[in-house]
Amino acid sequence: MQLTQIEIRRLRYFVAVAEQRSFRAAALHLHISQPPLTRQIQQLEAVLEVTLFERLPRGVELTEAGRVFYVEARNILDLTQQAVDRVRLAGEGRLGRLDVGTFGSAVLSTVPTIMLAFRRGYPRVEITLHNMRRDEQLKALRERRLTVGFNRFFEDEPGLTWEVVKREKLMLAVHEDHPLARTESVSLKALAGEQFIAFPHANPGSPGFSERARAILAEFNVEPAGILEVDDVTSAASLVSGGFGLSLVTESSAVLQLPGVVYRRFEESGEFRFDLAMIYRSDDDSSLLRAFIEAVRSIRGEHGWVRAGGAADTRPLSTN
Repeated sequence: MQLTQIEIRRLRYFVAVAEQRSFRAAALHLHISQPPLTRQIQQLEAVLEVTLFERLPRGVELTEAGRVFYVEARNILDLTQQAVDRVRLAGEGRLGRLDVGTFGSAVLSTVPTIMLAFRRGYPRVEITLHNMRRDEQLKALRERRLTVGFNRFFEDEPGLTWEVVKREKLMLAVHEDHPLARTESVSLKALAGEQFIAFPHANPGSPGFSERARAILAEFNVEPAGILEVDDVTSAASLVSGGFGLSLVTESSAVLQLPGVVYRRFEESGEFRFDLAMIYRSDDDSSLLRAFIEAVRSIRGEHGWVRAGGAADTRPLSTN
């Protein structure tokens, strides 16, 4: 017996007769006439070289061999339908795996908001978050270990495309007992002579948040009394909570509610933008990535994350 001689159609016919216990009822259920159905079952029995049904005056009953074959046939049909469903879902971008690169402040609010909304529409997609620096994300994207990344200050890189997801302003994290916490907004010039809690410099030639924040202080001739460096925004907020100094952060970081920590806007904050961007491979035409990008754009619009000038920036990263 060759496996190719047993068609899926014949399995469907067999299961229908077994469950209906009648050729006539099965034919009605399958929307076919009874004689072709009878012939298909007879041909199936001939291929298997067994009798599957005991023919009775009023219907049929499965033989011992028929009962065994029914279990296997039912499993095959179920698995076949599952395969068809999974292929369709994959084609629609509703099945598969997303490896998402993220970092510090993005994972506090923005990325979780995106992931929660995306999961509602695509519950079968497996999502894995990877906490990475910007250079690590770029490397992982090139090596196809990441599907998409979220970070700031992307520089030119061949074969990658980025677009702004959220525009954020610079804010001050300060202890509630500090004089600068008494007003709703502060001037950058008022920070002169203060102790700062800051992030380390990024890799040489690849400026990040720390370089941008320090450049802003220099632009306003703000000379800190000292700088205490920490690795992440959570550590910075913890030290602010302990009264060790002030910290420059983005709006996303304001979700960190630690004892004694308050956040204040800058009077000059309209001059500074700290864009959070999404980056992905330009040659990745998978349905899943397209679905994710469209979901991010929809969420961005719903939350009004990009207001200035209307549409968000989108462009390929290149060496031009």
